[in-house]
Amino acid sequence: MRRTPPPPACMTRLESRLNQLWAHEKASYGLRVFIALATTMGVCWYQQQLTAVPAIFLGIIASAIAETDDNWLGRTKSVLLSLLCFVAAAASVVLLFPYPAAFVACMALSTFALTLLGALGERYASIAQATVALAIYAMIGMDQHGSHDPAAARHGAILLLAGATWYGALSILWTILFANRPVRERLSRLFFELGRYLKFKADLFEPVRQGDLQARRLALAEQNARVVAALNAAKNAIISRFGRSGRPGVQSGLYFRLYYMAQDFHERASSSHYPYEALTDTFFHSDVLYRCQRLLALQGKACAALGEAIRLRRPFEYGGQSQQATTDLRESLDFLHARGDPRLARLLGSLELLVTNLQTIERRLAEAAQSDATVDNIDTRLRDSSPHTLREMARRIGQQLTPTSVLFRHGLRMAIALALGYGLMQLIHADNGYWILLTTAFVCRPNYGATRLRLAQRIAGTLIGLVATWALMQLFTGVEMQLLLALLAALLF
Repeated sequence: MRRTPPPPACMTRLESRLNQLWAHEKASYGLRVFIALATTMGVCWYQQQLTAVPAIFLGIIASAIAETDDNWLGRTKSVLLSLLCFVAAAASVVLLFPYPAAFVACMALSTFALTLLGALGERYASIAQATVALAIYAMIGMDQHGSHDPAAARHGAILLLAGATWYGALSILWTILFANRPVRERLSRLFFELGRYLKFKADLFEPVRQGDLQARRLALAEQNARVVAALNAAKNAIISRFGRSGRPGVQSGLYFRLYYMAQDFHERASSSHYPYEALTDTFFHSDVLYRCQRLLALQGKACAALGEAIRLRRPFEYGGQSQQATTDLRESLDFLHARGDPRLARLLGSLELLVTNLQTIERRLAEAAQSDATVDNIDTRLRDSSPHTLREMARRIGQQLTPTSVLFRHGLRMAIALALGYGLMQLIHADNGYWILLTTAFVCRPNYGATRLRLAQRIAGTLIGLVATWALMQLFTGVEMQLLLALLAALLF
């Protein structure tokens, strides 16, 4: 019997890279957008209707902005709500565009109201942002083609809505086909962020005097915020798939077990704030702090490896380094206890608490490497903080109607900024001036730091885009190649 030759090494490497690319958390989203854009380009090309491509592309992009993680039923509801908001926004632009005073008043009020919808959760915040973007896209179309032609105005709005509808339908189908993929992505990201948190925590135990402890504390606090955000994202993904009280099954039980494991790790790693300066001064000539640092770093590395295993759907292999490091730390601490020095009692108590928590993390990591670990008796009840009734929604929004609310101030800033941008555009009679409004909508964030970062990114992206577009237009003068470049640019956006 002839033996089948093994595949070439280059094919194995290619397959591995393709698997890693497919497992990337942005791959699914990017492929979905690419399919929507490519099919639109193909149909318009075949029908000789290439002039419709820009409007349909913008509708697809607006619908993609509105997309949030959910199950197929929740995604369907989100798509229908998005389309309803899009229809209202497009109709308002078409009807009020010839009347600047009424138009700017409606734009400011609707922007403020849509921003307050963010109080209801990520889904509504994304829909609100996408609705503002689509309204500005409709303004751009009106300015370029239909400001004095009602038929052209309606046609442009219909094309925007057609693009949004097509992407929404594709998004629902994708959710049905790949129902649990977002859960794995959120859990993978959670363990990656948790691994970084443990690494930052390990840096605090470095036995070095006069170190930059304040900067390390700040880095740990910032990473803690990322872990909390990742925990919430993973919880919401699990709730949307399996309900607030869970659903029996091996797969759902595994996801709940991983989530509770990460939650336990975070609680144990962040439960106590140790007197790091006193520990360094007292145990400077001992190896106990070094062993604490090493074990935390190894456990952080193991959490990152677990996240990678979840992402690639591979078995988690847990080595023996951490187990040996745990044993060494336990022996080092026992040696200090054996000295019986009463001056060390308080600090040894702090270290004892740390070691107990690290031993528990070590045991849970070892259990995670066992594929046959039981999922029985797991509490599948997760607290769902999202509002589910009109009364709850009204109460959430009502709580934001105060100047002390971040959303209230952000909505007010957005409304004023868009109104001023519209006034400036009318004052200087700028060609393509509606891009001022679009930039304002994308750059303005709820806080100063995020706005400054987004502004820098927008400026850099615009400059790079202008230079790259000019160069590519000079190199490729054919319409077909320029359309393909437009498809690639929309995908990258």
